[in-house]
Amino acid sequence: MNFKKLSVTSSLAIAACLSAPALAQDGQGEEEATQGRTNVIVVTAEFREANLQDTPIAITAVNADMLDARGQTDISQVANQAPNVSLTPQPQNGGTGLIAFIRGVGQVDFNYALDPGVGVYVDDVFIPTLSSSLLELMDLDRIEVLRGPQGTLAGKNSIGGSIKLFSARPQGDGTGYLRATYGSFDRIELRGMADFAITDNLAARVSGFGRSVDGYVTQLDYGLTHPGSNVPSNNARGRGNPDNTTMGGSSTTAGRIALRWEPTDRFEWNVSADFTSTRGEAGPTVLIAGGAATGGAVPFDPFSTGVSHSPGGPDAPAPIPWLVGVDGSEVPMSCAFVPAGPYSCDTLSGDFGDPRYIAYSNFLDARTPTQQAPYKPYAALQNQDFTGWGIHSNMTFDINDNLQLVWISSWREYESKWGQDQDASPIPIAQLDNQLNHRAWSQELRLNFELADGLIEGTVGGFYLDQDGEYTARVDLNYAGIDFIHGPDTTPSTTQALFATATLRPTDMLSFTGGVRYTEDEKTYTYFRSNPDGTVPFREADNLFIPGVPACEFFLGAPTFGPVGLGNTPNCLLTGLFDVPGEFRGNRWDWRIAADYRFSDEFLAYASVTTGFKGGGVNPRPFFGPSAGECSDLPPGSTAPCNQINSFNPETIITYEIGFKADLFDRRLRLNGAAFWNDYTDIILQLSACPGSPCLQPNNVGSAEVKGFELEFAAYPVEGLSLDGGVSYLDFQYTDTGASGLTGDEITPYTPEWTYSFGIQYDHEFDGGSIMARFDGSYQSETFTDSFNTFWSRIDSRFLGNARLAYTDPSDEWTVALEVQNIFDRYYFQSVSDVTGSLGVVTGVPGLPRTWALSVQRDF
Repeated sequence: MNFKKLSVTSSLAIAACLSAPALAQDGQGEEEATQGRTNVIVVTAEFREANLQDTPIAITAVNADMLDARGQTDISQVANQAPNVSLTPQPQNGGTGLIAFIRGVGQVDFNYALDPGVGVYVDDVFIPTLSSSLLELMDLDRIEVLRGPQGTLAGKNSIGGSIKLFSARPQGDGTGYLRATYGSFDRIELRGMADFAITDNLAARVSGFGRSVDGYVTQLDYGLTHPGSNVPSNNARGRGNPDNTTMGGSSTTAGRIALRWEPTDRFEWNVSADFTSTRGEAGPTVLIAGGAATGGAVPFDPFSTGVSHSPGGPDAPAPIPWLVGVDGSEVPMSCAFVPAGPYSCDTLSGDFGDPRYIAYSNFLDARTPTQQAPYKPYAALQNQDFTGWGIHSNMTFDINDNLQLVWISSWREYESKWGQDQDASPIPIAQLDNQLNHRAWSQELRLNFELADGLIEGTVGGFYLDQDGEYTARVDLNYAGIDFIHGPDTTPSTTQALFATATLRPTDMLSFTGGVRYTEDEKTYTYFRSNPDGTVPFREADNLFIPGVPACEFFLGAPTFGPVGLGNTPNCLLTGLFDVPGEFRGNRWDWRIAADYRFSDEFLAYASVTTGFKGGGVNPRPFFGPSAGECSDLPPGSTAPCNQINSFNPETIITYEIGFKADLFDRRLRLNGAAFWNDYTDIILQLSACPGSPCLQPNNVGSAEVKGFELEFAAYPVEGLSLDGGVSYLDFQYTDTGASGLTGDEITPYTPEWTYSFGIQYDHEFDGGSIMARFDGSYQSETFTDSFNTFWSRIDSRFLGNARLAYTDPSDEWTVALEVQNIFDRYYFQSVSDVTGSLGVVTGVPGLPRTWALSVQRDF
């Protein structure tokens, strides 16, 4: 047996989905037959190379050629063609990151206290945080999207599934390319790669890209564009950002160098280093509804939700958010700041472009300081910056023909900074500056083996991850009467695991697979809350915090209007939240059993039962600490919030799945399908159901039964024409919601009931070269972005279409391509934020309008 076939990162033998298949001749061996097909996809989902059609897991695999044909440049776009997969860029409050859900399982919050529910891997290295998972697709060999829990194969944070990116590895063949692109919003992009030999057994591959693009949401100064409105002008709309006029623009550079050393035919060492730097404007955000505007099917009146919006002034119960007008009077939040839509009463005149892509955010709190809120004025940055780098190492050593050792090692670091104007208006309701710093060190050792002439093959191994992160933020929440420094909260954690998987093949047609994984987790989250001037909140009466004694003067009988009214010490509710640790420790066994039977060369069926889990932890955002008391201790009629330092347990899942993989009509039609039933328990979701506001804490909300199916196809009806696509359905039903406040009729966020996609591609060769024309369409039904599925968190169903036309010269050296994304110019939202209960607004991140790009590529 050639053990290079077990190498986890071996190059992909693929020419999939681009042309009609060549047919294997009768009597050929399996290896020859595999080489004779052009629609063979090799994946490594089970720690070894195998034909996609022989792997009993629901997988969508995409190669580099298909990514280029679809014009996909970041990982979130891949979800358009993967059934039951939802990948969404984080909104403005999440910075540079990813929201990932597969089959209704995932995570929204970027904070280190919460683990992602979908594992993202680069060259088999786990990316442990959402904030570094919005990856650019640079010089890839392929992407594998594995649906369903990968608890034994990939570990704790792959409870929903795994997304695995595999980089192209050096070949030393002297190839390369250079591509230049220009497009909408002054998009300028340069990509390149060079693969060359250094010695007879050492090859290198250098790749990189640079891109700059303008923002697509126009940022206007409301005071300037609405003279006479009583709203003051603010030419400098943010500290250090006097010239910002758009949101969503960015400038990115990235590079990667890889080395491949093969001194003998039994040893291979791959080492790579990568670097990414992005300097961007604030995340594109528009105000959808605000104030008391009415219209559409549901009247928007956040004042009726129970939020106190009494007139401001020194006798107000709390510093209610309002803007001080030019004449000194109060300017409240209203529909006047909503630029477009049924909940707008904006009076903007003049040519400022499409009003649906306009925002009046100013990232500024210019309020006059008071005794209770002395840290004004304040302006948040208007940025979305990211700097990250990493070093990966992968060694494989064939001990003998039946035994191979694989060692995977990595070190990764990043820094992410972003600003936020949470209300997307000139009203100083909530402004934040955020910074994440993170490093992760991981080691994985695998021993691949084969026994009894292939009767049994498997892998045993161990995994260790040591990570540490710091989250720091200036949190200016006028609506809650607090303005403080969050952090730097430290979150060191370790994960260690042992795993084993084995496949028994009693006949050439039948296989049984079993796997087990044991995991131990340890996580410590330490809270640090201080005033913006660096002092630590305490009770002014005695300059100290006594455990169990309220810190706010209101709780001691002072004649103030609530704990954040005038007369209280600033940020007194945060007293006791400094250098206070919260800890989580846990361990877990996961297992998997599967059986598959190949009825013929054309048809394989399988069944499996798999478990997985996502780690527990503690609430990373206790806006009110021990000084707020427990709910049962508060006097009758008190409006104070309760202590929000709470812990949550791991969530777990058991998935029962049946599926098939078929190559029909002389392999001109491929159909892969799966049906699943999930027993999903201790679901971890964000809740805002606290006695007081603000509140945003993770909780175990209950259990659910999740059923669904997925079907993918690829067809090659005639020479040059290829079709591909898929459809999925998901039925999410809560069986228990405990004390979460959910009704049981909800579904998890970013989980559409129906999705489908299709692609049509035609390749034509002639004496003057070749032409490729392709169209891709994708649909998803409505989704919700919060746990309660409120009306205002709903994203309507949508269909998006993209097209690409490319010409390649006869020498295969020059390629010119024109692509159009969102060809029907559909206006839609990637995400929306319903904060009607606290801020009285609804904001959203609109997707890009129709864009075009022209590229020229020279291959060497």
